[in-house]
Amino acid sequence: MKTDIDEACDFEGVELHCATCRHSELRDTGKCSAKHACVEDRYALRIARFFEWNPELANNYLTHPYFEVRAIAARYADEVYLPWLMDDPDETVRASVAMRLPGHLLRRLRNDPHREVRVRVAARLDADDLALMCNDPDYFVRHIVAQRLPAAMLDRMIRDPEPQVRCIVAQRLSLIWIMTMIADKDAGVRLEVARRLPHTRLGWMRDDADWRVRHEVARRLDPRRLRGMRHDPDPVVRDLVERRLLDLPDGGAEVVHKLLGVPA
Repeated sequence: MKTDIDEACDFEGVELHCATCRHSELRDTGKCSAKHACVEDRYALRIARFFEWNPELANNYLTHPYFEVRAIAARYADEVYLPWLMDDPDETVRASVAMRLPGHLLRRLRNDPHREVRVRVAARLDADDLALMCNDPDYFVRHIVAQRLPAAMLDRMIRDPEPQVRCIVAQRLSLIWIMTMIADKDAGVRLEVARRLPHTRLGWMRDDADWRVRHEVARRLDPRRLRGMRHDPDPVVRDLVERRLLDLPDGGAEVVHKLLGVPA
């Protein structure tokens, strides 16, 4: 039984015939093949294979009515033709163009209406232009911005509405600004802050509402400042505190006596 993938049809569903194709001569030289490498086929893989074998023909297909043909041709076309496709009606084509445009043209796509285009733009823009995408409406675009923006410029993203983005910010933010995030409303963000705070500043987070944050504080805080956490509401945190207090030259005996339940 013949399946859809076994057929050779164009994007409108019309059956293809090599004998009437303008590139019939390529078949004789092994540069195209029905159901395998064909620019008129509706399957993107077959179109891509055609241009892989015949990149010099890409310029001729930048106005093809099928968006897949235009998008794949844009990967191989001469750079001088790419600006023509920046306003292509299909986002797949514009996204393909965004992967190759030079920086001075790429910045013009940072406000593209489709997020897939802006994702590719954010992955390539230089720092100064990338900063203009800090408030992009899509969280994943901002996630990429937070990963690529120089740490010295990340303070503008401290209050991003998406916790996943703020986590990236907390991981990379300059230590000059990290204290501004100790009261972030998301526990995951505060945990990232606790992992990076200088140990001299960790005391500010000893009473955090989340046990994971307090556990990180107990793990990194100077043992001499841990006695105030011996009554932490979480047993895992209390256990870590007691074990670290054993490292104190004047606190080990006290802890041992407490653990054995005998007077010090």
